[in-house]
Amino acid sequence: MRVNVTVNGSDEVVDDVWEGESLLYMLRERMGLPGSKNACEQGECGSCTVYLDGVPACACLVAAGQAEGRRVVTVEGLAEGQPGDERLDPVQEAFVETGAVQCGFCTPGLIVQSHDLIERNPAPSDAEIREALAGNLCRCTGYEKILDAVRLAAERKRKAAAQ
Repeated sequence: MRVNVTVNGSDEVVDDVWEGESLLYMLRERMGLPGSKNACEQGECGSCTVYLDGVPACACLVAAGQAEGRRVVTVEGLAEGQPGDERLDPVQEAFVETGAVQCGFCTPGLIVQSHDLIERNPAPSDAEIREALAGNLCRCTGYEKILDAVRLAAERKRKAAAQ
């Protein structure tokens, strides 16, 4: 099957997609976008979270064919600029600066989910951050650095909006 999809702002045509293939597999293996991670394949860990038409979704639970005619943004697509000259999104920068990135396996999904939270709520409370990230599992950080990253990114977004 052929899938026509907009990924990270670029119109793409992906051929030879098999009927049961996941969006995650298509992104990683067919399109060379390894940011979203394949961990549980059951939508339980959040490592494969992407935006699908502006809404966070576990790419492992979406059939590739369901992406036909839709917009997908991966963690790679959050960076601004052209390939080789990208500037990280403020959420990505905050994760790096606070040490919220350890093994990195959960990081892409956490970044997409955090990005969505801050877009919806530029001043989230700790309880709101925890609730928004409840579907994302991390085995390395203990979550404190992740909370620090979300707080920092939200603060920077508010300051930028005030200018």
